[in-house]
Amino acid sequence: MNVLIAGGTGFIGSALTKSLLADKHRVFILTRNPQAALIPFGAQIVEWDGIGCESWLDVFSKADAVVNLAGATIGMPFWTAKRKQILVDSRVNAGIAISRAFEKALQKPDVLIQASGVGYYGVHGPEPVSEDAPAGKDFLASLAINWEASTKIVDSLGVRRVIIRTAIVLGQNQGILPLMAMPVRMFAGGPVGNGQQGVSWIHIDDEVRAIRFLLEDERTRGAYNLSAPNPLSNADFMRYMAKALRRPYWLRTPAFAFKMLGEMSTLFLEGQFAIPQRLVNQGFSFDFESALDAFKDLF
Repeated sequence: MNVLIAGGTGFIGSALTKSLLADKHRVFILTRNPQAALIPFGAQIVEWDGIGCESWLDVFSKADAVVNLAGATIGMPFWTAKRKQILVDSRVNAGIAISRAFEKALQKPDVLIQASGVGYYGVHGPEPVSEDAPAGKDFLASLAINWEASTKIVDSLGVRRVIIRTAIVLGQNQGILPLMAMPVRMFAGGPVGNGQQGVSWIHIDDEVRAIRFLLEDERTRGAYNLSAPNPLSNADFMRYMAKALRRPYWLRTPAFAFKMLGEMSTLFLEGQFAIPQRLVNQGFSFDFESALDAFKDLF
């Protein structure tokens, strides 16, 4: 299978690329900076500007599948008006460019995997949130809505489009986990704020396995939560992390410490308990259903 990945140099994209290459698939990675990008050995670089499609349309036409993970990282302080616009533009412009490629290509790929996030649902209480829950109204929800909508036209072209609403992805040296684990490693672990906010999470191995499952299963279409079946409160999430690292769990981080981040504080102080209802119903099984098992594996 020939797979074209936008955002293939990022945390999830790199792991997905390595998995596909290990099984002898061909991988083409769209990147804005081919000289500086860290590309897994065996992948082919395709330069783009994140806006147009003409320069890589020939490669696109050879692809069996497209995975759109493109988007500037959310976890950078602060969410100034300028930064928020970058977050939106980097996602929407890439999605529009990929949509135009689908419109123009005489030979179209069979499937598009479109990235999104569980932030789509906005802030929720303790109730489980499945894929049929409505969209939220905060910035992260708006970002996810626009991200998903950027490739909506592909649905009308006879192409199977799958939307992956991904939770916090846990990886050993990448993603947000090293930052979250820092206070725990320094013997200052404990809940953040009141500790009751939901934390939806997924191990990087299950993230990659789920994407590949959705790529290959022709029955799949529409939105899927890529989140482990057992979301936790922040208090339990941090407690399991401390246990895996063999560190004390005792020091609460007050909410005001994160309020200095402004609107970005919602990443730490708010959340939801997302469940992968459609993914499980489709027959996918997780290797890491327990956060403690995930932490033990990664640490």
